[in-house]
Amino acid sequence: MPIKIQNSLPAIKQLEAENIFVMTDERAQSQDIRPLKIIILNLMPTKLETETQLLRLLGNTPLQVDIELLRAATHVSKNAPLDHLTTFYKTFDEVKDNHYDGMIITGAPVELLEFEEVDYWDELCEIMEWSTRNVYSTFHICWGSQAALYYHYGIPKYRLDEKLSGIYVHRVMNTFHPLMRNFDDKILIPHSRYTGTHRSEIRKHEELEILASSNIAGVAIVANKNGRQFFIMGHAEYDRNTLANEYFRDRNKGINPELPYNYFPGNDPRALPALTWRSYASILYSNWLNYFVYQQTPYRLEDIKSFKE
Repeated sequence: MPIKIQNSLPAIKQLEAENIFVMTDERAQSQDIRPLKIIILNLMPTKLETETQLLRLLGNTPLQVDIELLRAATHVSKNAPLDHLTTFYKTFDEVKDNHYDGMIITGAPVELLEFEEVDYWDELCEIMEWSTRNVYSTFHICWGSQAALYYHYGIPKYRLDEKLSGIYVHRVMNTFHPLMRNFDDKILIPHSRYTGTHRSEIRKHEELEILASSNIAGVAIVANKNGRQFFIMGHAEYDRNTLANEYFRDRNKGINPELPYNYFPGNDPRALPALTWRSYASILYSNWLNYFVYQQTPYRLEDIKSFKE
C-alpha cells in the first residue's frame, strides 16, 4: 500500500530502507483516485518510533492511504520534540469538522492512573465520541482499547499482579470473522501493560465479540459486531527490540522488572530477540483496512452516520 505522508516526516527514510512504498504529496496529487483517509491519535511518548511502526503496517496492501497525525492538545509531551509536533501533528480543533475512513488510537503509559486522572481524559472522551460519527472504523490499541471500552461501554480495567510483558500465544476464537481471515489457529502478539479487562465484563455486551484470547495474557482482540470499532489489547505493531528497550529502561530505573515472557532466546537479555509476530500484525492491519475501511466506508465521507443513533 502506498502511504501518503508529509515529505519531510522522519519515518520516511526508515520505511524506504525497508522497501515500504511511501508516496509524497506531489506524487499522490497526480493519481486520480480517492485515497483512504486515516487519522492516527498518537498518545505514546515515543512518537517517532510509534509513527514508523504503524506506518510500516499501513503500507502493506495495494491501497493508497492518506495519513494524518493527531496529538492531545491538553497534554505536554516530554519526549517528542516540539518542532516535530507542530510540523507533523494536528490538534482536534483542526480536524473536528473532517470525516475519515479509519482512525487509530494508540496506547499510552498511564495505565496505573484512573481514567479520569489522565490530564487529557476529557479531550480524549470528546475525540472518542466524535469518532462514532466522523470515522467509519476505529482501531484502538492497548490502553487506548481499555479507555474506549470504559468510555463507550462502561467496562472497567483491573490491575494485574505484575506487569504483563512478552510475546504470548493466542487462540483465534472466530476463524470466519473477516478480521481473522488468513490467520493460523494460534497467533503471537506482544503485550506490555499493567492492567487488563475481564472476559466476563466484555461478554455482558452482546454487540461485542472476543476474537482472540490467551490463557496467560487474557483477552487480546475484541470487535464491535458492526465493524466500526476494534480493540487490540496488545502491541502487534512493536518492533523487534521494543520490549527489550522497555526492559532495559525499567532496569536502569531500578524497577527490577521480570524478563519479558517468551522473548529473549534462552532468557538471555544479551541475545537478539527473534521477530515472531510481524506476519500476524501485517495480516491484522491489512484485514482491517480491506474489510472494514476500504470495502465499507461510503465513497462520500460526509455520508458516514453515527452508529450510536
